[in-house]
Amino acid sequence: MTEKITEVHENSRGTYGVPRIHAVLQRQGEDCGRRRIARLMRNARLQGRHRRRRQLPTIPDPRAAARPDLVVRDFAPDPGGLDARLCGDITYVPTEEGRLYLATVIASRRVVG
Repeated sequence: MTEKITEVHENSRGTYGVPRIHAVLQRQGEDCGRRRIARLMRNARLQGRHRRRRQLPTIPDPRAAARPDLVVRDFAPDPGGLDARLCGDITYVPTEEGRLYLATVIASRRVVG
């Protein structure tokens, strides 16, 4: 039975867990329970892949003080005022060791920091 479970797991590129493997084996006519499949998978050190958690958007605090709009929503480059407006962004890059955070400052269409 472990060989059949391993074969189904490999055919799914290691993504199927106990419920899906159970469904595939039932369709193939195998008579087995989910708990037995779970036990055999644990013994064979097989695991399915989990879906990523959905990231919820940031919700601003309605009680926070309003910030003044110093650029009046005019983000067009100003040829006369070089480096007069700065724009920044922060993001993260997933790596094997964890997340690395990347922050940038842009002025006159160049990354300055």
